[in-house]
Amino acid sequence: MSENTEITENIKEAKLADALSERYLAYALSTIVARSLPDVRDGLKPVHRRLLFAMRQLKLDPVSGFKKCARVVGDVIGKYHPHGDSSVYDAMVRLAQDFAVRYPLVDGQGNFGNIDGDKAAAMRYTEARLTAVAVKLMEGLDDNAVDFDKTYDGEEDEPVVMPAAFPNLLANGSSGIAVGMATNIPPHNVGEVCDALIYLIKHQEADVEKLMDFILGPDFPTGGILAEPRANIIKAYKEGRGAMKVRAKWEKEELSHGQYQIIVTEIPYLVQKSDLIMKIAKLLSEKKLPLLADVRDESSDKVRIVLEPKSRSVLPEQLMEHLYKNTDLQVNFNLNMNVLDADHTPKVMNIKEVLQAFLKHRDQVLIRRSKYRLDKIIHRMELLEGFLIAFLNLDRIIEIIRNEDEPKPLMMKEFNLTEIQAEAILNMRLRSLRKLEENQIKDEHKALDEEKKGLEALLESKELRDAKLTLEIKEIKSLFGQKTELGARRTAVIEAAASVEVPIEAMIEKEPITVVLSKKGWIRALKGHTDVTDLKYKEGDDLKCFVQTYTTDNIIFFTTNGRFFTLRGNMIAGGRGFGEPLRLQVDITQDADVITMFVYQSDVKLLVATEKGKGFVVNSNDIIAQTRAGKIILNVADDDKACLCKEVTGTHIAVIGTNRKMIVFTTEEIPMMTRGSGVILQRYQEAKLSDAKFFNLEDGLAFPSGNGIRIEKNISLWMTKRAAVGKIPPVGFPRSNKFGS
Repeated sequence: MSENTEITENIKEAKLADALSERYLAYALSTIVARSLPDVRDGLKPVHRRLLFAMRQLKLDPVSGFKKCARVVGDVIGKYHPHGDSSVYDAMVRLAQDFAVRYPLVDGQGNFGNIDGDKAAAMRYTEARLTAVAVKLMEGLDDNAVDFDKTYDGEEDEPVVMPAAFPNLLANGSSGIAVGMATNIPPHNVGEVCDALIYLIKHQEADVEKLMDFILGPDFPTGGILAEPRANIIKAYKEGRGAMKVRAKWEKEELSHGQYQIIVTEIPYLVQKSDLIMKIAKLLSEKKLPLLADVRDESSDKVRIVLEPKSRSVLPEQLMEHLYKNTDLQVNFNLNMNVLDADHTPKVMNIKEVLQAFLKHRDQVLIRRSKYRLDKIIHRMELLEGFLIAFLNLDRIIEIIRNEDEPKPLMMKEFNLTEIQAEAILNMRLRSLRKLEENQIKDEHKALDEEKKGLEALLESKELRDAKLTLEIKEIKSLFGQKTELGARRTAVIEAAASVEVPIEAMIEKEPITVVLSKKGWIRALKGHTDVTDLKYKEGDDLKCFVQTYTTDNIIFFTTNGRFFTLRGNMIAGGRGFGEPLRLQVDITQDADVITMFVYQSDVKLLVATEKGKGFVVNSNDIIAQTRAGKIILNVADDDKACLCKEVTGTHIAVIGTNRKMIVFTTEEIPMMTRGSGVILQRYQEAKLSDAKFFNLEDGLAFPSGNGIRIEKNISLWMTKRAAVGKIPPVGFPRSNKFGS
């Protein structure tokens, strides 16, 4: 038969579509299972698992010396991972980068790249060894903790999964793109993960929301700010999918002559600093960042990006909001917890399922290690029992050995020994035949017997295993938790609005204006600081209040639902006509009305209070609103509403209600808060708060009386502690129960 005939006979006919489908499916499955998705149990992909195992085989533990990365990569591709050396080295480099991995698994020596995106030096120049985290990840490999499989060439064995005493999947996260699916899991704080695991062991019925009391959210190695409402974070972890905003962390640095600059100290995860600065500079040159004058990089080993505002009148918060919207100083992290379960099936899991899978794996590892240790103990105890028989019958044993050609069968028959015991006795050294050795054997046998009973009880009791797992997790927390330098939380978590809209003008010319607000909520800005007495209003409307200010100033509005709203002067409609409704520019609800309007000044103390007489002092820096929805400061009950906002200008305060009862107490009795319902200022039964006034005790209390101003010096009659009912005000006090301006 010719060669051509053999080839022809081996040809099988198949449709091209079927052949392509079959081969593409095989490729897709290989990509999903053996390349792109991490195992839920140890959080590793095959390349990482093989890399760590090869380093362990080379004995590159944290206390030993370093070895060239080229040596490690050579072992990996030669024994375990038949792929290109560059892909293996890239994976190794990433495991060593403290800005890419929250808890590095490789301790690198040499140039391993930086946050600017510069690549690592060639593998022939760099050296590496394992970290303590990696050691914990592989703890138990010698104790039959996991299954081993043959390598691609059948010459070596490799672990199918790591024992994973360290919860690596959540601690370090993972990302990858397979065929038709992808994964993107952020790093987390391992101390928080340990707390959640310990709670879940004791409360298996706990829901995701309860577990998220322990895990606050991602904890990125580069820090930054997770600016997402708590409800959104919980929803994402409950579904296993969701988007979360990550922002750069910044601080304001004061300069001379009222100038300032913004210092960015932490940038979002996986954003390359050099690319970030280049993109900002490009937008700046294209005049797409009107509030920014300059950007420069002053980083050393720590990030320091300097942002110079175009004008000192620009609020730092507004500048940063503008940059967040237009640059990578804010990015979305798209959570996708798609992992391989214990059966190597891809699945999107929620946070509870991930934690449960880890605990189940650790329980199986504990059972396997305990059985392995138990078998070793039983084997050792068998030998020790044989040694004890030998010591008790030493002379006869020696006689049999000296006189018999085949002493083992006779020893086994005469002393009822097992073959293992007889072989051990025959291999015993003469130096072991001393009395001290006999005592040591008895002590060792007793200790092993106690350990054996403990292991048997452990294997039979889920409760004991749970207690053991809890101790192991607590050990991980003590080694790598929040109290350690490595484990301290880096990413701050703040509540943030779902969408931020801050309209910003390119250039704002500072011009004097007079802002007028009518009783029905119409607002307008007149040019210059003008008289408002002759202004015209819509029919049935009239003047409510006005302020003389500038186009660059922020105007603050306080409403009856306890919210503060902010508008810059240049954003208010001009003075022609009647202006426009304030509600077109800020989202004031229909059931709320404006109480007062004033020009924002920094570091001013303001008293806010409700009709029921509850209130507190807030710093004006805390009332600036960045969105149309305003900023809630004073929590108001359903049957109450805010009614007063006054600047704190004296040592004492006089408060009067509609029941015409007045009290005076010290300003120090009112607490300083950033948000809340406050404390009781004056107590009422069927009345409500009418007015309040701050004054200095030595100056006396001034109020309008008749056609003039009266000053009451002796106010001892009304002096009391806050929350009192009060007494009738001084003679001549206005019937309106108002202190006047």
